Parts: sequence; structure tokens; C-alpha cells
Amino acid sequence: MLISAATLALFLQARYDSQRDARNRSLAAAEGFAHAPGLPDALKSDDPTAVLQPLAEGARRSSGVDFIAVLNTDGTRYTDSRPELIGRRSTGDFSRAVAGQPFTETFEGKPSDVVRAVVPVRDSSGKVVGLVSTGIEIANVGDVVEGQLPLLIGAAGGALLLGTGGAALVSRRLRRQTRGLGEAEMTRMNEHHEAVLHAVREGVLIIDADGRLVLANDEARRLLGLPPDAEQRHVGDLGLDPRTAALLASGRVATDEVHLSGDRLIAVNVRPTKPYGGRPSGTVMTLRDSTELAALSGRAAVARDRLQLLYDAGVRIGTTLDVVRTAEELSEVAVPRFADFVTVELLEPVLRGEEPTVGTHTEMRRAAMSGIRGDQPLQPVGDTIRFVVPTAPMAAALDTGRAVLAADLSAAFGWRAQDQEGTRVALDYGLHSLIAVPLQARGVVLGMANFWRADTPEPFVEEDLSFAEELAARAAVSIDNARRFTREHAVAVTLQRSLLPRALPAVSAVDVAFRYLPAKAGVGGDWFDVIPLAGARVALVVGDVVGHGVHAAATMGRLRTAVHNFSTLDLPPDELLGHLDELIVRIDQDESAAGADHGEGDGAGEASGITGATCLYAVYDPVSGHCAMASAGHPGPALVCPDGEVEYPELPIGLPLGVGGMPFEAVELELPEASRLVLFTDGLLEDRERDFDTGLDLLTETLSRPDRTPDQACSDVLSALLFPVPSDDIALLIADTRRLPAERIAEWAVLPDPSDVSRVRRAGVAQLTAWGMEDVSFTAELILSELITNAIRYGTAPIRVRLLRDRTLICEVSDGSSTSPHLRYAATTDEGGRGLFLVAQYAERWGTRYTERGKVIWAELALSDGAAPDPVVPDLDALEDLAW
Repeated sequence: MLISAATLALFLQARYDSQRDARNRSLAAAEGFAHAPGLPDALKSDDPTAVLQPLAEGARRSSGVDFIAVLNTDGTRYTDSRPELIGRRSTGDFSRAVAGQPFTETFEGKPSDVVRAVVPVRDSSGKVVGLVSTGIEIANVGDVVEGQLPLLIGAAGGALLLGTGGAALVSRRLRRQTRGLGEAEMTRMNEHHEAVLHAVREGVLIIDADGRLVLANDEARRLLGLPPDAEQRHVGDLGLDPRTAALLASGRVATDEVHLSGDRLIAVNVRPTKPYGGRPSGTVMTLRDSTELAALSGRAAVARDRLQLLYDAGVRIGTTLDVVRTAEELSEVAVPRFADFVTVELLEPVLRGEEPTVGTHTEMRRAAMSGIRGDQPLQPVGDTIRFVVPTAPMAAALDTGRAVLAADLSAAFGWRAQDQEGTRVALDYGLHSLIAVPLQARGVVLGMANFWRADTPEPFVEEDLSFAEELAARAAVSIDNARRFTREHAVAVTLQRSLLPRALPAVSAVDVAFRYLPAKAGVGGDWFDVIPLAGARVALVVGDVVGHGVHAAATMGRLRTAVHNFSTLDLPPDELLGHLDELIVRIDQDESAAGADHGEGDGAGEASGITGATCLYAVYDPVSGHCAMASAGHPGPALVCPDGEVEYPELPIGLPLGVGGMPFEAVELELPEASRLVLFTDGLLEDRERDFDTGLDLLTETLSRPDRTPDQACSDVLSALLFPVPSDDIALLIADTRRLPAERIAEWAVLPDPSDVSRVRRAGVAQLTAWGMEDVSFTAELILSELITNAIRYGTAPIRVRLLRDRTLICEVSDGSSTSPHLRYAATTDEGGRGLFLVAQYAERWGTRYTERGKVIWAELALSDGAAPDPVVPDLDALEDLAW
């Protein structure tokens, strides 16, 4: 019957689907033809039939419908698949279509029963000018359904065969599973099952996958106090202990868990049932009355809580490398689960990060204190705690190196004798029990931890001693690690600060401010420098050494010293970085070879290497406003224009120092007057919580603020970009550039003729007089005479002389030769060779720097000549004949 009903339903459904498909196809064909371009114009033509009949027949054949008829608004046919019907009115109600609403219907009448659709045809103004009717004959729709009838009948027959076979297989399997038992035998077995289930003295509960009770035997009802109608109720509605109900609802496996049920303690076992009948598995719970195991259960709970507390201590203590914070974490983790109050005292050297002293300790500093209330009577943090009575629990613990228990503080006479007034207040407050534990690491005492009880009525017992020692031992290791880190951090900071410039040199080329902040987690190797160069120029340097600690700080000092030494050679930035890279490669190779000779592995050589350092070196000339810079793996500078616009000049970023093999490339910029250069290390911009680009956007926004001095700009940048706990060093150098005024510069071209020396010398003296520097005019005249004479004799054209009035008077003589003079002692029999010696004696500094087309020999004189030369000197014209 079911199969027959299903077959009939499928037949009717197929018939319905066929008619619905016929409606949809008819409507789609009608809509498509009704909206065809040119159809309204064809309807208004003199002979619509001649125009539309071939088009309608073609559309009918392509769309698969039985007819497409074009009608006027009265229903008269212009086209039809049957030519004899053209010109005759189509039967049916077309008022909805004339009103502009397309529709479908099942039409029964002449010439045939059809499923048809009628769609209005509108002209360009939206007026209905005709109708399109399409359809499929009912007979053709029925043919489709009848064509499916053999398939439906065949499927019904197959289903009948499968159902009959399945029933036979199920019946056979059932008999095999019941081992051929009949109804009577199965009834008897069920009775035995019920008798055994309800007679055992162990509770049994069966819970389905939805958490509903399926079966409960008598013992389970008694132990849990279940109501009579408990079956089919959710376990949460049975009035069970919340912990037991949660276990039943969760379905997790449990073995001998102890739960409360009224005044009983029951041992619970939970196992999943095997899924059957396609249903998900449930759970089976067995219960045993174990009230007599209450004491054992209590001890197990305490042990479990202690283990959990030790686990929490391992996670929470030592999260930072700060000695005081680690002591605070110890005091916080033990309150209130173990003690009501906890105090931690540490030795003074430990607080400073130094090695603790070995011996008897009678004084410590209270570093941390926690309690369940804030009005404890104990000495506050920061006080000095003295252990002067040997029988006091603290002194005894320090003496033995083991935890000491004072179960009853009122009877602890040694503790009371140590501070009679303070202990009386503590006893009146309610402190009644104490465990004192020394904090020891590597066999050395670091401090003392004291666990107090006041509100908890139970005193500490002997079993608590081992737990207190374990808790203190874990904390001591963390405190010792923090102490050692504090010591190394202090050493690294001290070394770093001793190697960094304490004050920047006074230069006229730039107005400089800087900030340096070491990382909280460990001092790195960031550094900066401002180095005066010849010709009133200045070098701005910033660098970074990968890594942290003393090694990074020492490496930074080596690199800074090397940069200073190379800067004295007055090299271009790219050449200076090249020499620095070669030096580092050579140092790395030498140290690696030394490590191999001493049997150290590759790791030791890598630990002491310098590879990974970066450096940005820029040279600014206040006379021309040019700035040349080169980078070895370091971020380029920011350039703040006078209008506040922030730019980041394109700078080729070379490989880090120590990698070797690739030359560095320098760029030269002409800086606008009163522009600002900002050099920084990457620790300013990026961190674990912020990428480099985001930091760069923040820096740009901060630097664009107008009317800020370099020092104010440094403060603004750190306020906007500084992380709460920087993970890397931060070096920031902000320099406002200045131009040397034109009235402080004097230049002359020199002819390659010794007679021209006097002219230039007199012009120089006249310029010095105009500057009001008559005090140094004689010395300057002497130096100019020597330098110009040397350039004419040994140099090549063009020869030029330049005087710069800066913080010092700078005399420069340039020529096209690359040969450089050297200072030497002239023998008494030598006729020459004393000119450069005179220059070195009278000038504060002198030197040579090379240019693209020659060299410049320069000398600097103090603006006020404090040590005037002996007035009895050779004639200057005669000095011009001396050889160098």
C-alpha cells in the first residue's frame, strides 16, 4: 500500500511538474517574442500578418512551444501555427493582458486544450498595441507524464522487491541474534534481567545522548533520591548535586570520582554506551556508597589543590625579569589558597642584582607583601627586617636552611622576644600560625618567605612544610634569574652609557638634540654620534648592533671608535662604510680563528662576531648646503622641510656591516635652508605590536608639527611612538641644519706663480681686518703663505684659497693634485722642510681631505690668538722659499 501510494504521488507530482514547466516555457516564449525589437511597428504596418507570420513560426520551432499567435487588442489573430485561424478571434478573456498584465492559464476549448501564456505588446509610449499568445497542448503535456509512467511502475516494483527482501533479511538476522528463542523465552530472559538489575547493591543509570534519563535501578533511586517519574526527564531537572548533574550532562568518562548526594559520598563511574539503531551513544553511570571514604576524599582534594597551586605558581611566578616583581608574584600566588598573609624579604645585594653574601644573615629588606585584607599589622614593604633572636622561626630557618613551623604563635617565645610590641599587635590582630622558609638558589640564601594565617582557623601542620619549601624553591629560582639579569642589565647599561657620547660637540652647522633609551628586556647596541669635520662640516651617525647584553654594548663601542677614527681621514660616506665593513670582516675572521685555536665551536665564534650591525653615515656642509649620506643596512633619515612637509629621501640600503662583498652607494642632497634631518634606529618604529610602516606614519605625523625645537621634537616623537616596554634600544638624533652666511666666506683663485702669493696673502689679511680679527691675522698670514707656496710648487691647477669664519678661523688651500704633505723633523743641515712644522705649531688643527678633483689642505685657528708668536720671525717672503 505504501509503495502504491508513493507511486500515485509521484505520478501526480510529475503531472503537476509537467504543467508548471509548460506554463513557464510558454510565458518565457511569449515574453521573448513580445519584447522583440520592431514588433510594435510591425503591428502598426499595413499587413502585420505578412511581416510577423514567418517570424512567429521561426520562434515557435526554436522555443519548442506548440503555437505562437500575435493578436490585436480585440483578440484577432495576426499569426498562428494553423494558417486557417489567422484573422479569426481567439477565444478566452484577454482583459488582463490588454490592461498590461501578462498571465498564464490552462485553456479548455477549441481548437484544442492548451497551457497558454498571454503577454501584452507595448509601443515606445507604453501603450498596449497588441498581444502575444503562446502555449503547449495538454495532450503533449500528458505525453510527457505517460512517458515517465513505465519508469514509475518499474521503480515501484523494485521497491516492493527490496522491501520484501529486506524484511526477510531482518527477520532472519533477528532470529540469529536471539539464537532462535521464541516469545516465551525472550519474556523469561527479560524478567531475569529486571530482577538482577534491581537486586544489585550498585546504582545504575542510563542516560541518552540528549541528557535524559532512560533507566534507573532501585539502588540508584535510593542513593540519589530520584523521584518516581524520573525517567525521560533531563538530568538537570532531577534535583541532583550540581557537580553530579554536570558530569551526567557532559558525558565524559569518569572513574571512581567522589560526589556528594545529601549526606552520602558516592563513588561514580561513567562510561559511554555503544551506539545502536543509528542513534548516538549515551552514557552509563554506576554508583557506590562510599561514605566511609570521606577522610580519604578530603585528603585527596587537598593534595589536588596543592598540585594546582604549584602549577599556578610555575606559571605566574617569574613572568618578568624583575627581582621585586618576582617577589610580589610569590606573595600573590599563595594568598588566599595557602596563607592569609605572605611577606617576602630579600638581601640588599639581591635587590641590587649583586651576588648574595655567604654566611649568617640578620638583616633583610621587605620586598613584597600580600594579604586577604589591607590592614595587616606587619611591617610595610621597604622596611629593614632583623633576625636577632636565634630561636625565632625566621632565624632558625636561615640557620638550618629548611622551613620552620610555628603552629601557635602565642607560644613562639623567640618570635615574641624579637619585637615584643609588634608581636603583641600581630597576636591581637589574629595572626596565629606561621611557616618561615628560606629562599635558596644554588645553595645560596637570597631571602626569606613567611606564610601567616589569621582568618583561617586551622593552623599550619607538618604536612604543609614540604609544600611551602617546594613553593619557595620555585620562586627562589625565578628570583635568582631576575637578580642575574638585573646585574647583567646594569653592567650593560653602565657600559653602554660610558661608550655613548655624554655631550655633543658644539658645532655651527647643525642644532642637535638626541634621545637614547635602552630596552627593558636587555641593553642593545644602538648608538649615535655628531662628529665635527674640517671645513665647518659635521658628520651625523646612527647605528644598531643586532643582539642585546654586554657583548652588544661592547661591539657598539668598537664600532663607534672605528667610525671616529675613519672620520679623521675625511672620507666620503660610502668609502668610510667600506673601510668599516672591511675592518669588521677582518675582526670576525681573527676572532673565529682564535676561537678555533682554543677549541671553541662555531657557536662561540658567532657569539663574539659583529655581523649584523647597521650604520647610517651622513656628512653635512653648511657652506654649500649639500648633505652626502650612505647606509649599511640602516633605515634612511627623515627630512623635514621648512614648510613642515616630511620626506624620506631615496637612499640605497646596502648590506649590513660584516657581510662584505658589496660596495656601498652614497647619495648627495641639497638641503633647503633651515631644514631638519631626523636619524633613528628601527626600535623607535617597530615592535611586536606594530610594524615598520605604521610606525613610519606616526613619525611623519609627529615631525610635521611646526615651531618645535629639536629637543621638543625629540620629546614629541617619544611621546607618540614609545612603547610601554620597549623590546629594542631606541636612538633618535634630530638636527636642524644651518647655512654659513656668505659674509663669513672669502675665496680667491691663485695663479700658479710664486709672485701671486703676496697678493692673496694681503687679500686675506684685509679680509681678516674687515672681520675684526686682527689678533690672528699674523698667524693666518703665515699659514696661508706656507700652504699657498706648497700648492704652487707641488700641486697642480686650479689652486684656490678659502677662509671660513666659524667657531674657528678655517684656512683652506685646494689644488688639483692628490699628493699630500707629511709632517717631519728637518735636520739642522736641511735648507727646507720646516714649513709644515710651522703650520702644525701655529694651528689648532690641520689636515688634508681629498675631493673628486684633488685635495684640500686646511688649518684651524682660534678666533682669539691667546699665544702670539715671537715677533722676531723671518720675513714672510723669505719663508715662501723654504722647502717642505
